[in-house]
Amino acid sequence: MAGPRSVKQQLVLFLSFLTILACFVLPAVSVKHENFKTCSQSGFCKRNRAYADEAIASGSNWKPPYELDPSTVELKNGYLHGIVSKTIKSGEKIRLPLTVSFLESGAARVVLDEEKRIKGDIELRHGSNIRKERYNEAEKWAIVGGLAPNKAAVFSPESETGYTKVQYGPENQYLMVLRHAPLEISFQRDGETHVKLNDRGFLNLEHWRPKVDAPEGETTPEDESTWWEESFGGNTDSKPKGPESVALDITFPGYEHVYGIPEHADSMSLRETRGGSGNHEDPYRLYNSDVFEYELNSPMTLYGAIPFMQAHRKNSSVGVFWLNAAETWIDIVKAKSTSNPLSLGLSGKKTTQTHWFSESGQLDVFVFLGPNPQALSKTYGELTGYTQLPQQFAIAYHQCRWNYVTDEDVKEVDRRFDRYQIPYDVIWLDIEYTDGKKYFTWDPMTFPDPKGMQDQLDASERKLVAIIDPHLKNENGYPIIDELKGKDLGIKNKDGNIYDGWCWPGSSHWVDCFNPAAISWWKSLYSYDKFKGTFHNTFIWNDMNEPSVFNGPETTMPKDNIHYGNWEHRDVHNINGMTVVNATFQGLVERKKGQLQRPFVLTRSFYAGTQRMGAMWTGDNQAEWGHLAMSMPMVLNQGIAGFPFAGADVGGFFGNPDKDLLVRWYQTGIWYPFFRAHAHIDTRRREPYLTGEPFMQIISQAIRLRYQLLPAWYTAFHEASVSGIPIVRPQYYIHPEDEHGFAMDDQFYLGSTGILVKPVVAKDQDSVDIYLSDNEKYYDYFDYTIYQGSRKWHKVPAPLDKVPVLMQGGHVIPRKDRPRRSSGLMRWDPYTLVVVLDENGSADGTLYVDDGEGYDYEKGGYIHRQFIFVDSTFVSEDIGTKGPKTDAYLKSMADVRIEKIVVIGAPAEWEQKETVTVIEDGAKEATKAVLQFTGSKNGKAAFAVVKNPNVGIGKSWKIEF
Repeated sequence: MAGPRSVKQQLVLFLSFLTILACFVLPAVSVKHENFKTCSQSGFCKRNRAYADEAIASGSNWKPPYELDPSTVELKNGYLHGIVSKTIKSGEKIRLPLTVSFLESGAARVVLDEEKRIKGDIELRHGSNIRKERYNEAEKWAIVGGLAPNKAAVFSPESETGYTKVQYGPENQYLMVLRHAPLEISFQRDGETHVKLNDRGFLNLEHWRPKVDAPEGETTPEDESTWWEESFGGNTDSKPKGPESVALDITFPGYEHVYGIPEHADSMSLRETRGGSGNHEDPYRLYNSDVFEYELNSPMTLYGAIPFMQAHRKNSSVGVFWLNAAETWIDIVKAKSTSNPLSLGLSGKKTTQTHWFSESGQLDVFVFLGPNPQALSKTYGELTGYTQLPQQFAIAYHQCRWNYVTDEDVKEVDRRFDRYQIPYDVIWLDIEYTDGKKYFTWDPMTFPDPKGMQDQLDASERKLVAIIDPHLKNENGYPIIDELKGKDLGIKNKDGNIYDGWCWPGSSHWVDCFNPAAISWWKSLYSYDKFKGTFHNTFIWNDMNEPSVFNGPETTMPKDNIHYGNWEHRDVHNINGMTVVNATFQGLVERKKGQLQRPFVLTRSFYAGTQRMGAMWTGDNQAEWGHLAMSMPMVLNQGIAGFPFAGADVGGFFGNPDKDLLVRWYQTGIWYPFFRAHAHIDTRRREPYLTGEPFMQIISQAIRLRYQLLPAWYTAFHEASVSGIPIVRPQYYIHPEDEHGFAMDDQFYLGSTGILVKPVVAKDQDSVDIYLSDNEKYYDYFDYTIYQGSRKWHKVPAPLDKVPVLMQGGHVIPRKDRPRRSSGLMRWDPYTLVVVLDENGSADGTLYVDDGEGYDYEKGGYIHRQFIFVDSTFVSEDIGTKGPKTDAYLKSMADVRIEKIVVIGAPAEWEQKETVTVIEDGAKEATKAVLQFTGSKNGKAAFAVVKNPNVGIGKSWKIEF
């Protein structure tokens, strides 16, 4: 056995090797465009754009080949069925079954399929054994509810030849108008058309046809160069089913702004994609990919895909969800609206015309008629699930880099955070902790004592997150890969053999979590008995799960790979990463029999529904001001698309940020729902305590502000978990009537708190202009300076040591003001309530509290209070639902009190008051608490402080001023 000196020498050699290796693994300065397709290099994208161009060029002479046979139409129990015919050049009619589902939620679902493929009446090429149907199982992964049919849906009595009309939705207030020939579907609310499908005639379902070689010396009448096989990046896609894309144009009459469809490094309000000043040349692409050093202001694909889009105009929001897991492109064009009887008041407004096309699968689209952003979030959330309510620690500060290189390194970082009194909750381990890149192992040289490391963290209620990727090292004797092979749980290549590709470990195989047996196996790997060295405070990071394949086409897996159920990878690509996270999530729920705890899983790849399982981050950004600025619209669009537990690498992953950039990034990062610092292996260490003064203190203060507001954050997370509404909310969510804010993505509100934030994201900037939509008073969070004036910009000072934060009048903000080392150590701390009075001297707000760890909250083990200040009386009311765990939880919280109430905008007559009257439910008599009043001066609001009212956070009470 090696002695201490030889171990130290080996560590030095190992670290030197890592440094040398980093020089070779670092990507180029910017994204390698040649590794990723443009639309012109993607056969089905190019074909569908050309189809649309032909329709536009033909004008009124365009004859869409799709029509509904009215004799086949039937409406029963909320479902409309019929047969659409596609007439091809030979005159043959291709039968396409249509189903329109009218749902109790008010949403409508339109599915168009292909009869020949459903029946299996097609021939596959290359002797393939894959499924003959169009992929129809995306629903199995993405949708968890909200599909109950509205059985009250009825044919409209307004009969009209050539149309089918159905009344549905709440009290049958919505109307679907289906034109038979050519096929077009419109959706109306309040007598006005809000969404149109195929009104431009771009519907294109590429039907199955056999490959027929042209006679020698002749060419086929159509360009079939990408129909039967397609090459890119040295890989040839065999396409055993031939061309099978689906496309549809979706129009939002009178809606200029559309949002969502993450993930893209672009503005929140999506841009046009057919060229022109400030616009994109290519469509927005959804094809989960590992993109090193991605560029900004681009429609280029990134790591995740959520095909959900919201459209908004003054006081109205609608949306669509394109349920398809294959590669998808979306064109956006904005045109002047034309006056028509169903578009009253829209003359002169812009209409957004979108064009969606996916490589394979059914045409499956949901239509939501709002009428506001909150309703869209809720209805979409009913379908795909609301965001997970995470453990309390997960919304605090995470410290990460690639890599903390030894267990002693981790412990020293932990000690130094304490030494400099900087709070944090989680420290992370990237791939170097493993034994030779073999997941579920520890390097015996650098991490010989994972238990001692985690015991030290646990003493301060801190957690460890370890990375586990879905590629497994192909090395004989590695038990995990031996099991994967032995149980036949890996993804296959087109020949049916286990797929071998290249990732961090070198030669690797990928677990196929579409396979129920693979899910069960992957779950089992997280048990404490199996993943030795992990404990109750260990959690998981699933990275590289797009999947990233270094030697694959577009740095991912070939599309003709085969998954469980004989589906091609092309059909399921965008869902693949979610299946891994799903299995990981399940594995963490019960790692030890009988001990349930909420999981924490971070993922890079995602699809609609992944929000149920954890958090995401925006991937490999750069330490540049532009990437800091872009992080906000990216996080906002994640929330709009139903995945609000989002963040970006604080400080930038690639590169070394200047001190002022690092400070400003922390001041921004504290407002990400997921707040983590991270850095590349080749960057300088940049833990906050290394930055020197005054930067360390400024960063520390920013982090402490996050911890101070954790009660407000946790309440916002709870609201998202039951309503789907974003945790950080864009301007148009809060002020849906103010058109000036519809494209605003550099300021936002925290939950329902009225806290308005506009971080500094430009170098050498010492003030910001904050836009106020309403005429309510806003107060500076730190010194109570008053800002007021609707539809105006207000200059707010922002020296380097200050992040611009305003509080909107009319809210009650819960805080915890005692600094601690971690959120777990704050559990029993008293609360401060900040009452921000509105113009009428009123305010209200909510607080949600539970144990922050387990699932007792599902049985009533929580506190949910509403605070109302009106007529100089402040009350706390219970808005929770009692359950079997309620009494025990309230008893455990009996000693948690409110230590301070701060009333901002206090009336001048309070200056004469010295006490307030406190009446707590169950108390024998009223008590008095001291009131301290500070008058208004120099543009700052008057405020009053009630010290130690001594009322319980879980009790009902009344305070009279």
